[in-house]
Amino acid sequence: MLNFVICDDKQFVIDKLTKMLEKIFVMKDLDAKVGYTSKNPYDIIDYVEKNPTNVLILDIDLEASLNGLQLANRIRKKNKSVYIIFITAHSEFVFVSFHSKTFDFIQKPVTLERLSQTIGLLFEDISGSPKSFINIDKRNKTFIDQNEITFIKKDAMKLVFNTIDNQYETYNSFSKIQHSLPSNFIRCHKSYIVNINNILDIQSNNMIHFKNHTYCEIGPKYKENLLEVIKNYGNHTNNLDSFI
Repeated sequence: MLNFVICDDKQFVIDKLTKMLEKIFVMKDLDAKVGYTSKNPYDIIDYVEKNPTNVLILDIDLEASLNGLQLANRIRKKNKSVYIIFITAHSEFVFVSFHSKTFDFIQKPVTLERLSQTIGLLFEDISGSPKSFINIDKRNKTFIDQNEITFIKKDAMKLVFNTIDNQYETYNSFSKIQHSLPSNFIRCHKSYIVNINNILDIQSNNMIHFKNHTYCEIGPKYKENLLEVIKNYGNHTNNLDSFI
């Protein structure tokens, strides 16, 4: 599920954008939500640093010590992949806004038709881009950021994608998914593929614990290869160091 965040200094604008986005998500059958809104740019920075965020909708002319452009630049330094959409009543900002790797610029007042067009193009871009998103359900346009996946479980004919804050089920080929993932995804069991970037600890009973307090097991057949990959990948914690 894609997470949208809105920042505008007018609450009625935030409320209007939220309602329009929720309507667009339903109309286009998109797996997305408005996860957070605020009039305070510093609250936005704090939220984005602590929560997976895919799309930012920012007013440029904020009544705060940070304007929308400065806010975008601060977030962009730490989050290279987030989509940024600017909204403003001042068209003179349009060229400056694209210095922040902007996806789109929408002039106020924002209409449902104009916002719907942008959201449609955004999902098309995600679907066709080489970024970290994968589409696990093309019919319902369900996109998952690979960085948020902890592990993938094979459950009969279904695949269960466990992410940091959610769980998704789909019908797909386990081997096909395995070969489409980057090198930090490793088979650790006949029924599990793990994202080693999100491993918190490996217990002596061959249980893998993740950052969101979920866990899965290691199969004896896959243990040696898993530990070798972790050792060479160079992204493991002290707990993993002691285990390998």
